Amino acid sequence: MAGRDPREAHRTATPLELFVDLCFVVAVAQASQSLHEALADARYAHGALRFALVFFTIWWAWMNFTWFASAYDPDDLPYRLTVLVQITGSLILAAGVARAFDHGDLLVITLGYAVLRTALAALWLRAGLADPARRRTTLRFAAGVTACQIGWLSLLLLPGAARLPGIVVLILAEVLVPVWAQSAGMTPWHPRHIAERYELFTLIVLGETVAAATVAVRGAFDRSHGTGGALYALAGGGLLMAFAMWWLYFAKPAHTLLATTHRAHRRRFAWAYGHYLVFTSAAAEGAGLATYADHLTGRTGMSSVAAGMSVTVPATVFLVTVWAVHLRPHQTRGREWVPFALAAAGILSAAWSPAPALVTGLLLASLVAVVTLRQRQGDGPAGPRCATGQPPVH
Repeated sequence: MAGRDPREAHRTATPLELFVDLCFVVAVAQASQSLHEALADARYAHGALRFALVFFTIWWAWMNFTWFASAYDPDDLPYRLTVLVQITGSLILAAGVARAFDHGDLLVITLGYAVLRTALAALWLRAGLADPARRRTTLRFAAGVTACQIGWLSLLLLPGAARLPGIVVLILAEVLVPVWAQSAGMTPWHPRHIAERYELFTLIVLGETVAAATVAVRGAFDRSHGTGGALYALAGGGLLMAFAMWWLYFAKPAHTLLATTHRAHRRRFAWAYGHYLVFTSAAAEGAGLATYADHLTGRTGMSSVAAGMSVTVPATVFLVTVWAVHLRPHQTRGREWVPFALAAAGILSAAWSPAPALVTGLLLASLVAVVTLRQRQGDGPAGPRCATGQPPVH
């Protein structure tokens, strides 16, 4: 485990990494379902806060594994077994999501996180033994991960009123560990590999959104016998939204941006950490569409505006964050932000329309048309790129 070559040709995600993603999506699905239930019960602030905190543990565990694997994955027997332990931790974490949401019970989710993080600390120690040139960095990672994990376990001993401030402190400590560790030297992560890993997780989260919305809309059609025009608008709008969210994210290849920022810590961390909002909003969109389906069939007492905001707010957060961290660094003209700002304002206003999902889908589709037209005018033929960052083969 001496470190991979960051310029290695044809570096792609491994089957083990794809298996990890599929197991993490179980936790994503649990968090999305819990948010749906909280919104349907009109527990807006409560549901949004707990969703944000629970999703942080899922995203942070996935991200730490991803960046480590990009730098040090030897794909040998000890590594595979350690990663399988991490997968076990992710499934334990998923099993505790509902209890954390409904009752604030952090025991199971913390134990799952502890299994994940203990395995990760062991991998960092192994890397430190095998990579003398980066030993300070790897040992800092191991120490930081271990210290934070002790903090999370200690949090279980605090009274309920003191837990939220403790969670905030620990989240801050967690996000500072990579900054502190890599100030001693950067790990040999691979720009193209990292870009592909983030792209694949984006696809998985969008897929979970489509699945959650499909189940909810199907149930709503069954309850209304398929006669409601508003349900057709919801189904069509949700489909347009999924298509447009995918198109916008893949409008520019991330690996070229990461390659140019390989030594620029601030921009790299902004891109990596900013994806928390990309993933969170994409997962929340499925819950929002399901909540609006419940509203249309009278299964919830929330107002039409509140139901509409459950659709439009996640879409706005996704749009703004994708532009800010993923597309804006590629832009060369000062006014390229204008269509995104107009679309974001229109989407937020769509909460007051009779068909918020359809209006949101149409606005996002219009933005896709503008972005694609500008790409073709300014850069020649361009369009969505596959997970490797290259234009699709026709």
